[in-house]
Amino acid sequence: MPRKDRDGLYRRGDSPYWWASYTDVSGRRIRRSTGQRDKREAAKVLAKWKLEAETAWKREQQQDWTFDELMLAYLDATQDSKRSHGRDLTSCRHLYPAFSGRKLRDILTHDVRAYITQRRKEGAAASTINKEVGLLSSAINYARREWGWDIHNPAQGCRQREPEGRLRWLTKAEAAALVEAARQSEKAPHLADFIILALNTGMRSGEILGLEWRRVDLSNGLIWLEAEHTKTARRRTIPINAGAKTALLSRLNWRARHCQDSPWVFCDQTGRRIASVKKSFETACKRAGIEDFRIHDLRHTCAAWLVTAGVPLAEVRDLLGHRSIQMTERYAHLAPENVRSAVQRLDGDFGVEGQMV
Repeated sequence: MPRKDRDGLYRRGDSPYWWASYTDVSGRRIRRSTGQRDKREAAKVLAKWKLEAETAWKREQQQDWTFDELMLAYLDATQDSKRSHGRDLTSCRHLYPAFSGRKLRDILTHDVRAYITQRRKEGAAASTINKEVGLLSSAINYARREWGWDIHNPAQGCRQREPEGRLRWLTKAEAAALVEAARQSEKAPHLADFIILALNTGMRSGEILGLEWRRVDLSNGLIWLEAEHTKTARRRTIPINAGAKTALLSRLNWRARHCQDSPWVFCDQTGRRIASVKKSFETACKRAGIEDFRIHDLRHTCAAWLVTAGVPLAEVRDLLGHRSIQMTERYAHLAPENVRSAVQRLDGDFGVEGQMV
C-alpha cells in the first residue's frame, strides 16, 4: 500500500506523478493523481482541490440556512455591542410572521417589497418599516462579512422615503408655565429640575436620568458624558450655564437632606435612581395647558432656542451630540435672518429693478 505523507500526498508504484487524498463535499475520500512530478507543484494542486471542496461544502450548507437561524444567530452575536438591541427585538416580532421558516435563498426582493406593502396597510410609519427591513439587511450583511455566508441580500435598496421629522418646541413663556406646573407635583419633586436641566443642556432623557455626581464638575461648569452614556456612543462635554447650575444645586441639596451616599443626580428618597418621569411629565403638561408635547421635545426646544439666538448649527450639533450636521439642519429654518443677510449681499451688484449696475 502506498505511504501517504502528512499533506495528503503519496506515491504509487505504477505512476510517475504524485497522488492526492482528500475529502470532497459529500464526505467521500477522493484519491486522484495531481499530474505533477514535483511535490511542491503537487501540493499546490491539492491545496486548490481542498479549497474548492471546502467552498462547495460551505455553499451547500448555507443554502439551507433559514431566516430564523439567521436572526437568532445575529441577535445573539450583537446583543452586547448594539445599543439598539431592544429595538431589534421589536423589529423581529414584526418580521417573523412574514419570513419565519423560510430559507434565505428563497426570500427575494419582491418578498421584502410585499412585506413593506403589508406594513403600510397596517399603518406602520416609513421610519418604523425602515428599521425592520434595515434589521434584515444588517443581519444578512453581518453573516456575509463575519461568517462568510454566500447569500444574497433581498432587502438591499428597499429603504422607504421618510417624511421630515417632527419638530415641536416651546416658547419661553410656555416653558416657564411647564416648570411651574412641575413644581406643583408632590409625587415627583425632581421633575422641575429635570425639565430645567433638559432645556438648558439639550441632553436626552436617558442621559439625564443616568447622570452620576462623579461626572458633574460644578467648579469648572461641565458635565461629562462618556461613550457608554450616549445614544451615539460618542463622548461629549456639556457646559453648565446658570439655569442648569440652579437645577443641579437643587438636586445636590435634595441628596444632602435625604440620601447623601446616592451616586445619582436624580434619585428618590432611598437613593435609588429614578427610571422614568413620563407620567409626571404628562401630568405637568396637562396642568400647564401644553398639548402634543413629549419629553424628547425638551431637547428640540433647547436646540430651537439656540438657533433662533444665532448660535451656528455646528455648535448646536456638538452640544446635542448629533452624528452629522444634517441632523441639526432640521432647525435651520428657525434662523431666517442668516438667509436674509446672505441675499442682502447681492444688493450691491443689482439695481432696484434687478439690472446689473
